[in-house]
Amino acid sequence: MTTDKTTNTATGSASGSQDGSVQDVNLSVVDLYTIGIGPSSSHTVGPMRAGYRFCLELEARNLLPKAGSVVVDLYGSLALTGKGHATDTAVIMGLSGQRPRSVNPDDVAPTVAAIDASAELQLYGQYPVAFNRDTNLVFHFTETLPQHPNGMRITAFDRDGVKIHAQEYFSVGGGFIVSGDDRGAEYSGDNITLPHPFSSADELMAICKREGRSIAEIMMANEQSWRSADETYEFVDRVHRAMMDCIDRGCKTDGILPGGLNVKRRASKLYHELMDKPEAGLRDPLTVIDWVNLYALAVNEENAAGGRVVTAPTNGAAGVIPAVLRYYERFGANASQAKIREFLLTAAAIGSIYKKRASISAAEVGCQGEVGVACSMAAGALCAVLGGTPEQVENAAEIGMEHNLGLTCDPIGGLVQVPCIERNTMGAVKAINAARLALRGDGQHTVSLDRVIETMRQTGLDMQSKYKETSQGGLAVNVNVVEC
Repeated sequence: MTTDKTTNTATGSASGSQDGSVQDVNLSVVDLYTIGIGPSSSHTVGPMRAGYRFCLELEARNLLPKAGSVVVDLYGSLALTGKGHATDTAVIMGLSGQRPRSVNPDDVAPTVAAIDASAELQLYGQYPVAFNRDTNLVFHFTETLPQHPNGMRITAFDRDGVKIHAQEYFSVGGGFIVSGDDRGAEYSGDNITLPHPFSSADELMAICKREGRSIAEIMMANEQSWRSADETYEFVDRVHRAMMDCIDRGCKTDGILPGGLNVKRRASKLYHELMDKPEAGLRDPLTVIDWVNLYALAVNEENAAGGRVVTAPTNGAAGVIPAVLRYYERFGANASQAKIREFLLTAAAIGSIYKKRASISAAEVGCQGEVGVACSMAAGALCAVLGGTPEQVENAAEIGMEHNLGLTCDPIGGLVQVPCIERNTMGAVKAINAARLALRGDGQHTVSLDRVIETMRQTGLDMQSKYKETSQGGLAVNVNVVEC
């Protein structure tokens, strides 16, 4: 394999780069998986976090009681696909004191309806301020803030209309938020010294070889710099349960997805067909693909409906890792709790390298940074639990991305539905095939994971903005639908 020269940093800082990469920040498994709500991590989870963080800033400055109104300005991709991605709803909920990890999806619509009816928002859940969505939430469709395509500005005024606080936020992918004053993202690795720091796949491979340990074991050793092993396992187990619960809900729910495209949920129908005729699998060995498709459809239909999902590493790609993991549990061997933990830890390690060296934001690099990264993570994780060496795992992850290079983000109507839902099924199937290809090899391959990540980053830079989550190109302009 080729070797990339990368600075090896042992201490994380809070600084994130303009392009969303964070090579000098230590990333934990809790930074790669977030239990939240759909339909988008960068356009829903991130803006909700920004609204909540703005409340915290007002509280720290003793300004909450003085606030009389709040104005939200959305720019770039947050404006262009904001309504379809529920960005307006998300930031309203954040300003109301709600957080993605704890908000009840069933409470969102009633809360927003009450705000619209009264033209009043309970800032931080406690302080009434004037808020009219038509005037206090502004979509700047033709303007982008220079720091990042997903930019927003929140401004608070006192009761006399005098500005008392303003802040810019940038949603850089996966629900991560970078603020305007310190460019600091909300990562967990500040002032943490890891026993095995890595910012590249080559570094990770060297550590595994030196220590004689797997990728998951190295990741777990690092996690203990933050918390006890039991606490990390409890978090990973909770993520696993949330993923499986999401699949189960999606398999049992019928209806039409919201947003105006009139997309029918398909998971429930497919589930019943597979359950009613199990003997079909004896005639057609490819029925297993139908099950993988089902798992991914179930998750992403839940996501599109604003349900509870796991950001892995984004919401738009939330179905890939759960689908491959459920495939391993149902069709693999020895799917013990330890193996499930190994799967999720390995996937997180791979995802952290993408986050450090490139981006997981479709607004920056297209869908190759979402479904492509999820496919790579799932491929490496599956290879690991099926007995692959670290070198084979790295190969599987590389294959998973190599065949997603150039994947655009062109959601029809600004909704995370078409082609996003089916794209997750394809990403899951690709991940399984990538793992199988790698397991048939010896870990030696021409293109390293680091090289393919750099290629993905460069491809994203060269990609026209209309193909990066703006709904201004691709399928989004070649299908007659509602406005985004």
